[in-house]
Amino acid sequence: MATTLTIQPLPLPLTLNKDGVARVGGTRVTLDTVVQAFARGATAEEIAQQYPSLALSDVYATISYYLQNRDEVETYLAKRAKYAETVRLENLKRFDQTGIRERLLARKNK
Repeated sequence: MATTLTIQPLPLPLTLNKDGVARVGGTRVTLDTVVQAFARGATAEEIAQQYPSLALSDVYATISYYLQNRDEVETYLAKRAKYAETVRLENLKRFDQTGIRERLLARKNK
């Protein structure tokens, strides 16, 4: 008796929020987070353990997507890193960090 195996594509567990940030499995965990952990040598199981809101299957699917679309994902990550640096520099301009330790200590000692 032959068993029939139905092979069908699985939906990718990535969604883009209104700001264009890719999130994994309907969680707040970003594609950036999973790819960076994988690039540092973490296994899918370690990533799922570190981020309990992620399903292990979603971590594997995300890593698979990254490996199959490395150039596109690296371009996306580079744009996100550039944007993060821009925001960081704007925040430094907006909120002067000079003397912050002294100001906080002075407040504490009042």
